[in-house]
Amino acid sequence: MARLVAAFGSSHSIMLVSQREDWQHRFREIDTKNPHYFDKAGNKTDYAALLAAAPAGAADMASPEKMGERYDAAQAAMDEVGRRIREARLDVLLIVGDDQTELFRTSNNPPIAIFYGPTIRNTAREPAAPNDNWVKSARMWRHEPEVDREYPVKADLAEWLIRQLCDRDFDITAMDGLERGQFEGHAFQFVHRRLLQGHELPVIPIILNTFDPPNQPTPRRCVALGRALRELVAQWPEDLRVGVIASGGLSHFVVDEDLDQRVIRAIREKDSKTLASLDPKQLQAGSSEIRNWLVVGEMVQDLDMEWLAYIPGYRSDALTGTGLAFAAWKTLD
Repeated sequence: MARLVAAFGSSHSIMLVSQREDWQHRFREIDTKNPHYFDKAGNKTDYAALLAAAPAGAADMASPEKMGERYDAAQAAMDEVGRRIREARLDVLLIVGDDQTELFRTSNNPPIAIFYGPTIRNTAREPAAPNDNWVKSARMWRHEPEVDREYPVKADLAEWLIRQLCDRDFDITAMDGLERGQFEGHAFQFVHRRLLQGHELPVIPIILNTFDPPNQPTPRRCVALGRALRELVAQWPEDLRVGVIASGGLSHFVVDEDLDQRVIRAIREKDSKTLASLDPKQLQAGSSEIRNWLVVGEMVQDLDMEWLAYIPGYRSDALTGTGLAFAAWKTLD
């Protein structure tokens, strides 16, 4: 029988594919123009309002020195997640991530999708142009250095999960391939390019619409999906070592340490009730990716969290940025 033997969580912010100098100097420039700000109560706001409300000492929290320290800590945490994935000796890794108008558009945007084709494509980087800015360079790092690459998918298990979830009244969009020019979204590119780094491991992409209203899954639905996936993995007859990773989160584009710690604590303590009752109003913009962690948090009820790194990634005087989180769970073999 298949066994869920390991689980992981990792932010995938563009911060994590940027350079040290970007953290220390350049993010504060683009953050003034970000249109996707919500305050900690979930109300729409803007950079000027956030800056005006910032506490005394906010500038020190986002100083170049602090940012350099956080950059180093984040690099070490990503290396640790990658090491733990490779050492888990997995046969398949379920990736729970989000799509932000990459494979889907708001003209047709399913709340939950599962990819079950034999492989999933990541495309090569666009050739660099003289006027390319650092943001584009960071995004292009998620793509392949020279040529397109097809990553293996555990297609038979993925297809079976789709059918079984539909039988449990989950409406799942089934994807058996990509259209010309399409490529796996950023949540999945990040796992392949930064965490696996060439380690050959079949995956199953589980794609949530966390970001775009009006049809994001509720926290309650995310917990229910995690519970169903946990039960179904245990029913698969093949002898497999299964892992799962939450890709994305935590709070952004305003860092909310209180929200992040509440989510982490509930996942660590296996408190499904708290996770299911989170206010969706607090899960908007980048913070919406916390939904990916809710699915995984419910899947790991039989595992214990054994490692966590949390880095409040403040990057401007308005305390914008990302609550960066990295975690690992495993069973005793």
